[in-house]
Amino acid sequence: MNHDHIFRIILILGLLAVLPIGIYHRLKSQATGEKLDRWQEGLFILFTLRTAGVVGWLGIIAYLVNPSWMAWSSVPLPDWLRWTGVGVFVMAGGLLIWTFRSLGKNLTDTVVTRREHTLVTSGPYALVRHPFYDTAALGTLAISLIAANWFILLAGFLIVALLIVRTKTEEEKLLARFGDSYRDYMDRTGRFFPRIGER
Repeated sequence: MNHDHIFRIILILGLLAVLPIGIYHRLKSQATGEKLDRWQEGLFILFTLRTAGVVGWLGIIAYLVNPSWMAWSSVPLPDWLRWTGVGVFVMAGGLLIWTFRSLGKNLTDTVVTRREHTLVTSGPYALVRHPFYDTAALGTLAISLIAANWFILLAGFLIVALLIVRTKTEEEKLLARFGDSYRDYMDRTGRFFPRIGER
């Protein structure tokens, strides 16, 4: 068994471990049946983010099904760097699960909050305001290193860049919803990185 095959199997097993947890939490959060107005994201983000997401996932799926389909964008990486990707994937998976558990039924895939939405400031949200986006960045880096593929990296970081752009609208909506509580929360937490020594 060659090293490429080993890394592909590791990635398949990792995704099979993490994706069902994400699906479970998404289904649980949608149990209210509440319709969310995704148009509030703005037309540009609404279409580019989802298109980039589909393109990125198609690249990952193509690699998983048959790596030769993505050979045109492969990069010769040393094994130690690909194993580093495995370690980053484990960290990203742990952060993702922690974030899902902390957010609970407040989970949405857009900037709009649910009617019974609560302001979550515990778990990873005690450290940063957008741990999902940190997870997306770590996951992108990890999968790209494991697959040794620049296209997956480029597509993933386009998604992360669009999420960062969307953050402004998301925080405006949260300020409108939670007012001073969210403003105080913003003052004591970093957007994507913890505020070290500012307590």
